[in-house]
Amino acid sequence: MFYNKGSRALLPNFNRNGLLPQGDYELSIPQIRQSILVNGPVGSARSRNWNQEWRLVLVANLEKVVNQLQRAGVVNIYVNGSFVEEKDHPNDIDGYFECDRRRLISGELEATLNQIDPMKSWTWDPAARRPYQGYVKNQLPMWHAYRVEMYPHYGQGSGIQDRFGHDLEFPAAFRLSRQNDEPKGIIKIGGLE
Repeated sequence: MFYNKGSRALLPNFNRNGLLPQGDYELSIPQIRQSILVNGPVGSARSRNWNQEWRLVLVANLEKVVNQLQRAGVVNIYVNGSFVEEKDHPNDIDGYFECDRRRLISGELEATLNQIDPMKSWTWDPAARRPYQGYVKNQLPMWHAYRVEMYPHYGQGSGIQDRFGHDLEFPAAFRLSRQNDEPKGIIKIGGLE
């Protein structure tokens, strides 16, 4: 179920654990800029350290990535991670998009995206990951270029497991908190028609 009210999508405040309440929320990029994801929680819950400027940079980069995906014919794009949580300074934006398995496996989707992307950053090859100062995990080229990581989804596992050790597909994995498996909300990028 997607929540959208007219032309102005609304998001509830973060819950007591700092998560977007469970649900799928459809927002356009301009609506994300106007939401609590950039401007912080409503009322006294907002931290004095909320980094609105950094979050606006992340959304500008997300917009570039979304535009590239759209130009490549991708329609269903979802974002989550610490950006969609009550975290003063998220490191990045994580997301996934639905795609055709054949297009991905053949390399055609990656090639198309890299023809569009001036940074040529589209790859999910683990060998392409590079270190970044202060980070334990090596990062994909798109993270270095945009601080956004988008993963293709065609029904495969995400590499993330639930608390019972079961592999999760992206739709399930991105709707659970990594800390405690609590259900949380996710953003579907809207306004693509």
